[in-house]
Amino acid sequence: MKLIKNGRVIDPKSQFDAIADILIDGQKIIAIGQDLVREDAEIIDATDKIVAPGLIDIHVHFREPGQTHKEDIHTGSLAAARGGFTTVVMMANTNPTVSTVETLSEVLSSADRESIHVKSVATITDKFDGQTLTDFESLLKAGAAGFSDDGIPFTDAGRVRRAMQKAASFDTILVLHEEDPQLTGVLGINDGAIAHQCGVIGAPTVSEYSMVARDAMLALDTKARVHFQHLSAGESVDVIRFAKSLGAQVTAEVTPQHFSITEDAILTHGTSAKLNPPLRQSSDIEKLIVGLQDGTIDVIATDHAPHTHAEKDQEFTKAPSGMIGLETSLSLGLTHLVAPGHLSLMSLLEKMTSNPAQVMRLDAGYLAENGAADLVIFDADAVRKVTTDFASKSSNSPFVGNQLQGVIAYTICDGEIVYQA
Repeated sequence: MKLIKNGRVIDPKSQFDAIADILIDGQKIIAIGQDLVREDAEIIDATDKIVAPGLIDIHVHFREPGQTHKEDIHTGSLAAARGGFTTVVMMANTNPTVSTVETLSEVLSSADRESIHVKSVATITDKFDGQTLTDFESLLKAGAAGFSDDGIPFTDAGRVRRAMQKAASFDTILVLHEEDPQLTGVLGINDGAIAHQCGVIGAPTVSEYSMVARDAMLALDTKARVHFQHLSAGESVDVIRFAKSLGAQVTAEVTPQHFSITEDAILTHGTSAKLNPPLRQSSDIEKLIVGLQDGTIDVIATDHAPHTHAEKDQEFTKAPSGMIGLETSLSLGLTHLVAPGHLSLMSLLEKMTSNPAQVMRLDAGYLAENGAADLVIFDADAVRKVTTDFASKSSNSPFVGNQLQGVIAYTICDGEIVYQA
């Protein structure tokens, strides 16, 4: 047994926020209250700390199978635990892609050996061909959490409509990366002043929000559940707000990097700040924050995308896009959203626990008696310097060297301590 004492317990699902104790027996929480006593329990002192549901990230890349020199499920899980996450959902752009029951079963078998909960989506189309829909029924029975061709946007509107119709028939979710390749120049950099200063044509905001608009309306037409990944353009927020007002079953996420830094980071951090979609302008960040405040954006997700030094240490147009994010996500939210007063701590945690659980229909993201003993304990006011001492195999982050708010003290999953500072 474990008894967490004197923490500020915050549960977004029930809106509970009070100083309380939590008693854990095995994999379950058996009591939440004041002045709990249990002689045989291990005591965890949470005085002056926040006790919240284990964080949930519904957008990570653990690179297994096929690219384990960047990351594997084990090191990705260690990074997640260190960042306060007890549940993650992996994307399917591995090698081979997660397009068959055989590959999905291998991935989930490896995931089952980890100390946190690791789920995986399957691909929408076979090997990302953009045409041949995978066997949704068999993949769902094998444990797919949903379907995504993340990294490869759909250029064929008819095909994505058929995918939505199929998803609706199985009551599953499609997770979409929206960047029209016919409207982009060099990927990974916003088509603005910085790109032009670098002598390239980048990816304009219209390449994102035009596809968001198309697919939001297709979601309305098909009544499919559709989740939009890593919004970066302010106009995308406007489009999704409108689609929701019409009754479309759409949800959206933003990454910490997209609400924390602008395209200017390219000048100081180079390829570490090369992302798909790219970092945008301060005016986009302002709209993303409004979207978080009014509920248009439901989820904060990292798009944790590890790459090696050799891969990133190339000229800009050749280097892959992406950055790691699991070990800085909560701190970036505390630093750039809570500290300036944009979001309450309750609201931030809602977008990192109960909301992502609701989007992916996971039994997670809440604290309740007889509920799962998945928790994070952190000091919201402590300040730390981000170093390259990551649990991830990779260190490709533009936030290295930054002073950020928030330090994880414990991550507990299924009642076991999986990370302790």
